[in-house]
Amino acid sequence: MTARTVTIGVLTFRRPDDLAALLPLLLEQATEVERDGLAVDVLVVDNDPDGSGGPVVERVGGGRTRHVVEPAPGIAAARNRVLDEVTGDLLVFIDDDERPHPGWLGHLVAAHRRTGAVAVAGAVVSDFAGPLDPWVADGAFFRRRRLATDTPIDVAATNNLLLDVAAVRAAGTRFDVTFGLSGGSDTLFTRQLAEVGPMTWCDEAVVTDAVPAARMTRDWVLRRAFRSGNSASRVDLALAATPGARWAARLQAARRGCPRLAGGLARWLVGAALRSRVHRARGLRTACRGAGLLAGTLGVVYQEYRRVPAATSHAG
Repeated sequence: MTARTVTIGVLTFRRPDDLAALLPLLLEQATEVERDGLAVDVLVVDNDPDGSGGPVVERVGGGRTRHVVEPAPGIAAARNRVLDEVTGDLLVFIDDDERPHPGWLGHLVAAHRRTGAVAVAGAVVSDFAGPLDPWVADGAFFRRRRLATDTPIDVAATNNLLLDVAAVRAAGTRFDVTFGLSGGSDTLFTRQLAEVGPMTWCDEAVVTDAVPAARMTRDWVLRRAFRSGNSASRVDLALAATPGARWAARLQAARRGCPRLAGGLARWLVGAALRSRVHRARGLRTACRGAGLLAGTLGVVYQEYRRVPAATSHAG
């Protein structure tokens, strides 16, 4: 059955300026697809217990944006609240610090209509708050994947993702709250969803990620690499259904982590000897990811998104 309604789900946590910039763009996207007979509902799930995003929604939401507060901390809880509140046949996730390109929503919906996929992921490109540290730039750490449209995928992030709501509800798939402050709940969710039906890529559906200065540093890149590895091994363990499968997952993570740790450090040493910033940067990042993979097998949980007082904290 052809989808008739779409809910755009936005997660936010104490970023009023980003939210104020995003909502008018979403309303523009909604108007475009409504000309083709779709009804669009914009939903803001505010992970701040104080509901600080409410005044922004009231001011710039055009009377067409719902605002609900999810007081439980962590992005998994906020994502689940979106699943609970969604009214559309389709749900599209976008982050509050992203900006959709022209035609973004229409491309996602068209890809779903064309393929019948349970999920459609779009492209994310980065826009930086200032000049990158040369170490970060040479490592090309913000270069994200781009695939040909309609390429099958088996995992995706929720920063630019369309979901078939009926398929998600039939499968009973939810975001695991044990990943709420560590990240990785979207990886686990979409890997589980890929077992339900096909997921696909839409390269024309593009959003720009506004990267703040705090994320343009060597320290952030290395911490993100460690967290990414840590989440990857923990997701594998979560997907393992039996004790034997969990031991196999630990062994597989160790087989992936040890070469990355050793090879990354070796590449860093080669880079130091050759005075190559590229080899030093990419080697150290690879080593950090390997360390994160190994840490995950030992039960270490790196909470990248633990709550801090700073106003720039991320919902997930």
